[in-house]
Amino acid sequence: MENALGEYLRARRDQVRPEDVGLVAGDRRRVPGLRREELALLAGISSDYYLRLEQGRDQHPSTQVLDALAEALGLDPDATAHLHQLAHPRPRKPRPRTERVPAGIGQLLSQLPMPAFVTGRHLDVLAANPLAMALSPTFAPGRNVVRGLFLDPADRALHVDWDRATASLVGGLREKADPTDPRLTSLVGELSIGSDRFRTLWARADVGHRRDGTSHLNHPQVGELHLRREKLDLAQTEGQQLVVLHAEPGSDSARALALLGSWAVTV
Repeated sequence: MENALGEYLRARRDQVRPEDVGLVAGDRRRVPGLRREELALLAGISSDYYLRLEQGRDQHPSTQVLDALAEALGLDPDATAHLHQLAHPRPRKPRPRTERVPAGIGQLLSQLPMPAFVTGRHLDVLAANPLAMALSPTFAPGRNVVRGLFLDPADRALHVDWDRATASLVGGLREKADPTDPRLTSLVGELSIGSDRFRTLWARADVGHRRDGTSHLNHPQVGELHLRREKLDLAQTEGQQLVVLHAEPGSDSARALALLGSWAVTV
């Protein structure tokens, strides 16, 4: 039986050190984070009731209980929303097997003068412009951004900020994840086997990513790039996002990106 709520609570409980919430860890501790009874005490609920939640024997906690657990675990708004979603999932519309990018977005991609691509609900690349593909082969349609970042040595070498990038990407994947989706299960299994880093991050159960930020790259042709990253949700697409990378006007990165763009046009 699916117990996504219990698994998430257990993973987050493991991330909280007793001393961070005013408890004495002691010398004979067997768990890395909080004990069940400690979390129950902090949330103001009985140990037995919390045990039923974590074991999946009670999957319908109240909003008040969820908010108390989120506060005790120190969850941020994204993680708190994820906790509520796991406890009270919204009915999901049937999803088409094939994700299709809206025609207008496809036209927009071809006109944008900076790297841009569209990702689907599992962070598969659904469409991309030539400059995005020149920036990284992982941004080509048919590739998966998460698989590339963790399993492709060339993509890892491209990202100077690989540790930060991987943490953000896994948090974003979990935020979009449907625990009952076999495609997600397959992807997570493949990455857990192929990457110790992914397995560690997925076990942490961090949720969410910054929609805007900076990517620090070292491109084999044009060198170092500092690019702003914007992620825009596409309406009525069941989780598709338009990802745009752009440089500070007049910067070395802008000049390098322009050079890369001139090469991409001639290829």
